[in-house]
Order: sequence, then structure tokens, then C-alpha cells
Amino acid sequence: MATSWKEAKECAAREGLPHVYHDCDADVYGACRQDERQGSFRNGVFVEHRCICMPANINAEELEEKEKKFLRDNPDW
Repeated sequence: MATSWKEAKECAAREGLPHVYHDCDADVYGACRQDERQGSFRNGVFVEHRCICMPANINAEELEEKEKKFLRDNPDW
């Protein structure tokens, strides 16, 4: 797990993963494969978290800007 887009990119490079994400429900960042779901188990049932996922080849500053724009454009998300 990571605490920023920059750390998520470092994880993606180290692990050879193509995407980075911000799990908005758990407030953690990380690296993942395409279409990999993030979430947790509650009472034995997988509950998917709200995540913003983008290609790892985008620089950290642009990832932050894209996330801010998405959240600004989708206040009820």
C-alpha cells in the first residue's frame, strides 16, 4: 500500500503493474492489474470500494490533477 500517487507509481514500477489507484473508501493508494477490484470482506461478502484507477505511465502531478477534476465534476460519487 502507498500513501500518495507518487508512492503508488513506485509500487507499480517495482511490481511491474500497469495501473495505479486511489481507494477512496480506505484512503490508500496502490498498484494493480487492469480491471482488478479493490475492496474488503464484510460478514464473508466482498464489498467493492470506490477507486480511481489510471495508467501508471502518467506522472504523479497529472494523476493528482485528474483525480481532483474527477471529484470536482462528480461531487456525489
